[in-house]
Amino acid sequence: MEFVIEYGTRDPMKAQLPRNTSDALSADGHPPSPVSRFRRTDDPEWHWLENRDDPDVSAFLEAANRESRAWLMPLDGLVERLYHGHLARRELAVHGLRTALDHHTYWSETAADADYPVWWRHPNGREQDAVPFLDLHARAEQQRFLELGDMALSPDECWLAWTEDISGDERYTLYIKHLPHGEPVALLDDIASELSWAEDNRTLLFTRFDATQRPDSIWRLPLRLDAGVAPRADEPICMLQEADPEFWVGLGKTRSREWLVLDSASKDTSECHLVPARDPTAAPRCFRPREKGVEYGVEHRPGHFYVLHNRDAPHFRLDRLDEAQPDGAWQPLVAHRDEATLEGVDAFAWGLVVTERDHNEAQVHVRIIELDQHHVATRDERLPLPESPCSLMLGDVPHFASRRLRLREESFVMPVRWLEHELDSGERRVVKTQAIHGDLQPNDLACQRIWATAHDGERIPVSVVMRADLAGRPLPTLLYGYGAYGEVLDPWFSVARLELLSRGMAFAVAHVRGGGDRGEPWYLAGKMEHKENSFRDFLAARNALVDQGFSDGERIAAYGASAGGLLVGASLNLAPEAFCAAVLDVPFVDVLRTMENPDLPLTTAEYTEWGNPDIPDMRRHIRSYSPLDNLSAQPYPALFLQGSWHDSRVPYWEPAKLYARVTELGSARGPVLLRTDMDAGHGGASGRFKAWHDNARQDAFILWALGLAARNTQGG
Repeated sequence: MEFVIEYGTRDPMKAQLPRNTSDALSADGHPPSPVSRFRRTDDPEWHWLENRDDPDVSAFLEAANRESRAWLMPLDGLVERLYHGHLARRELAVHGLRTALDHHTYWSETAADADYPVWWRHPNGREQDAVPFLDLHARAEQQRFLELGDMALSPDECWLAWTEDISGDERYTLYIKHLPHGEPVALLDDIASELSWAEDNRTLLFTRFDATQRPDSIWRLPLRLDAGVAPRADEPICMLQEADPEFWVGLGKTRSREWLVLDSASKDTSECHLVPARDPTAAPRCFRPREKGVEYGVEHRPGHFYVLHNRDAPHFRLDRLDEAQPDGAWQPLVAHRDEATLEGVDAFAWGLVVTERDHNEAQVHVRIIELDQHHVATRDERLPLPESPCSLMLGDVPHFASRRLRLREESFVMPVRWLEHELDSGERRVVKTQAIHGDLQPNDLACQRIWATAHDGERIPVSVVMRADLAGRPLPTLLYGYGAYGEVLDPWFSVARLELLSRGMAFAVAHVRGGGDRGEPWYLAGKMEHKENSFRDFLAARNALVDQGFSDGERIAAYGASAGGLLVGASLNLAPEAFCAAVLDVPFVDVLRTMENPDLPLTTAEYTEWGNPDIPDMRRHIRSYSPLDNLSAQPYPALFLQGSWHDSRVPYWEPAKLYARVTELGSARGPVLLRTDMDAGHGGASGRFKAWHDNARQDAFILWALGLAARNTQGG
């Protein structure tokens, strides 16, 4: 595995419609609402916002931004206290872990006042010869946005390739430079983010998009690389083209460095092609043709392939295959089990690291399986957990023969720490721990896992964290959820969250169906025709927090981002009075209309997640829960909606439409605010200080909504 160094013209008829677009004050002395100013009587659903070339669209969003700024202005002092309190709690100067490759040791350093890191290296064993080789902070100084896509070193460690996005729309430029001091050269524009080197040190693989921004093809780029001469590239050569609009391509390389892996996958079906890493001009060989509903991935040790798959094994099993007989039978290695899902496998010279998830505990585990020459397991054990629930994962271990594993651990009350685990001695050594400053330390926090009972009797895990001295009393609570794509909400530590907990609130996570928290069955039980389970689970989690005495039922706010915005939006339609406020960040709320438009990014690839609306029954089902299609004059809570102008995953118009239509209903119990970042994409601001300040603004709204902060409007 290569070492990859660590997200038209407006209709003239509409132009004739009468609309008050002045900035004059209304009768109550306040500026008119952007919704009333920009309303178009022939488009009550606000679909005109989808035309970003219409100047009224940006004017509407800017007007909504001014409105939200004016409303939030009395909280500015709190925003600054939250922001600076956050800064005071964390180590601003960050030194990354050092990783030794064949020739050099690599790490990143972020200065205390910098938004982005600088990457460094030194020859192995010669720390005094350390040099910087990529300064992202300097590269970002002339940009309003900068996002690093992928970053890859040539096997001989002489060349660095990386991809950059400077708008937030996830369209990347490919750069390459000779290490350490060569000038960066841009080779390609408008590509996807992923990169991988062949083992010839002269060939780079990358992916490209189709018209809907679906990564649909993998290309080989022959390079002309000589020290002291500007790098050049020949014409790219297509290696794999995926015609099915539901499939995306991806690429990688086995840790053995023997095979390039070209993946093509939908949400429920996958197919791998292999290319010898030392002979990238060879034609890709299909490992096993796709079968509808069968997902598989391939790992490699000399002499054997390892296949993690769900053919006749819904929770996945691990088989092996003789490398010399690629068409032979798959031999069982780790059997399918009802109580656990196999999530991943990493191959080493000595054996395998297997990641699995316990369905009952909703807890991830890491297994070490050592194999002898006959493929008999001489060791099969789980690594210990520091606590439960927690997150545990294999870190960056680039060397195939390494018997020293790097692990990453954290929980809701334990800051991130990295350990080295010696396989031979069993010794575990902490090599780095996230430093926390200030009055609220990890030992001052308490976390509990409780279980809610859903509408159909299913048990829903709910995690809740608070100050230990406040445990045992009902607290104002922020409830977070996601619930899609099988994504797992394993525990994570947050410095910014300490600012909220210190002020007396609790933070809870609803591990609803549709996510992967209890394995593959949990995901399948919350997608397609079962999607409503996600929303009802979220509400069941909310009620359990109240019934078990953790949360004040009058002061619970909901938070969801992206597909989590769908979760929260649909839950509000079902039970608007369950929450006093909600934050929906880049929320996917116009589900039916988006899924009806195959020209949008993501749509066709999402059919196996949400359903294809061309099928009448599926269309009716999507419409039954799509948040924008189920709005009514209900007592919605206070809403803070956030979008990004360059977002290619959830377009800016989805939160904008929700803002406009809820505002028009006039039934909300509090303010309805929209903030659109005109310089960012789906992940929000790219610089860490701006991102932290944006987070502080959002948290100030939450504290106000939970009754933990006053909004003093005296003096304007």
